[in-house]
Amino acid sequence: MAKLSTEELLESFKEMTLIELSDFVKLFEETFDVKAAAPAAQIVAGPSSGGDAPEAEVKDTFDVILEAAGDKKIQVIKEVRALTNLGLKEAKDLVDGAPKPLLEGVNQEAADKAKAALEGAGATVSVK
Repeated sequence: MAKLSTEELLESFKEMTLIELSDFVKLFEETFDVKAAAPAAQIVAGPSSGGDAPEAEVKDTFDVILEAAGDKKIQVIKEVRALTNLGLKEAKDLVDGAPKPLLEGVNQEAADKAKAALEGAGATVSVK
């Protein structure tokens, strides 16, 4: 088997959907017995400004979770395919396995559009 360069690997990752990349990371973690976690320094909040009222964090990335397909399963599968570029089998498996994350780390506008499209097709959706 030919060894892939870092650039070739990155190009391959760019062509994957978020769900495919997530599945790859899980398989990589299982195969090599490692955990791809954010460093603790990024998780810890910075020092307080000394004020009494805590500052509200502004959330800029959202996850769209498909809770249930509803009565119009075929319409929901079509919307899932349009939103994720998944094949028919993968989209059907995702819809059948609900509740499942559909889109992860998207902005507010994309999350709202996806939610509206899926709910219009008859699905139950949550945005977190």
